[in-house]
Amino acid sequence: MNQNPSKIYFYKVTAPYGCFSNFSPHSIELAGVRWATVEHYYQAHKFQGTKFEHLMAQIYQAATPELATKIGRNPKYQAHPDWDGCKCTLMYRAVWQKFRSHADLRQILLDTADAEIIEDSPVDYFWGCGVDRTGANQLGRILMRVRADLHGIQV
Repeated sequence: MNQNPSKIYFYKVTAPYGCFSNFSPHSIELAGVRWATVEHYYQAHKFQGTKFEHLMAQIYQAATPELATKIGRNPKYQAHPDWDGCKCTLMYRAVWQKFRSHADLRQILLDTADAEIIEDSPVDYFWGCGVDRTGANQLGRILMRVRADLHGIQV
């Protein structure tokens, strides 16, 4: 893993900055519901308002974020038709809540100062940077936005 003051790469929960992963074991509460991880919340909401809405309960109850992801990515289930248009907003809301709710994680994020945060996923070119590091890094961008927004409030 390449770590330097100007760039922070993260991916595995057990590695440095693993708490930035949506798979980290940090619950969030949104709309009165406590989700085990950001990943559980994200995967379940793909199906809100669809004929597969029953999967939300299954994902909610998934024993691990990996299992939640497996259900949510199953190609036989269609996500909400506007999923691509709303997934970044939904992800921001969940990540914001995670760092707003957990003081220890919030401090780790704030301590990154102005470093670029990059999800070093070898396979995800949307949320991460992909194997060749040319991906969109949307999760890293959201984390940097949350960091900036946290600076603007008293927590």
